[in-house]
Amino acid sequence: MNIYAAICTRSREKVTQTTNNLLTYLAGCGIKVYLMANQSSLFSAYQRAYTQINPNPEDIIIFCHDDIEIREDPEVFKKKLIDSLESTAVGFVGPAGTTCLSPDAVWWNIDNWRAGKHRGRVTHLDKLNKEYTSPYGPVGEVIVLDGLFLATKPNVIKEVGLEKPEFFEGDWDFYDIYYTTRAHEKGFTNYVIDLNILHNSRGELVGRESWHKNREAFIKNNDLPIELKD
Repeated sequence: MNIYAAICTRSREKVTQTTNNLLTYLAGCGIKVYLMANQSSLFSAYQRAYTQINPNPEDIIIFCHDDIEIREDPEVFKKKLIDSLESTAVGFVGPAGTTCLSPDAVWWNIDNWRAGKHRGRVTHLDKLNKEYTSPYGPVGEVIVLDGLFLATKPNVIKEVGLEKPEFFEGDWDFYDIYYTTRAHEKGFTNYVIDLNILHNSRGELVGRESWHKNREAFIKNNDLPIELKD
């Protein structure tokens, strides 16, 4: 069994220190990284990386941002992934998500957060580069996972697909919502697991036009809300 990681970055010639640190960490875990630079679409980049990996059925594939720091002992990190993805009934696993995707299709919807429907935690950096943690809730089963870190197995990818759906206009946004809800619809169970991850982002990309266009397209093409049954 092997573990692979597909990571998109802006330029192979101008890799940031954060990305280099991530690559060093993953190498120390024995994880082979496919660094996809200068790509025109995240969807096609992940598909291209997956094709190059050509994994065996028992392998694990990570899709993650290039601006994260994984704060786990390497052996503990690998064990968490292997244990959480042992069953073929599991879809995607990651550090944060929700049990209810609301009609606005925003997984971190504040009302659901207050209602205790979110799961996991992620540490961020504020504008002064000070760390703060978003404690979404206890780990467990979810509908949707945040795309900063997703891990899955080939049987799930075979059913879900990595290609961009025709109704999306933007090439970089809402892939996580699409992939994980599709896994749920296909009968897989997604889980938030206990992972200590620092994300060097405050979510500024939410403000860009392509994010809003893909969100609107997702809403039009899906019956929302999607919520776990009691």
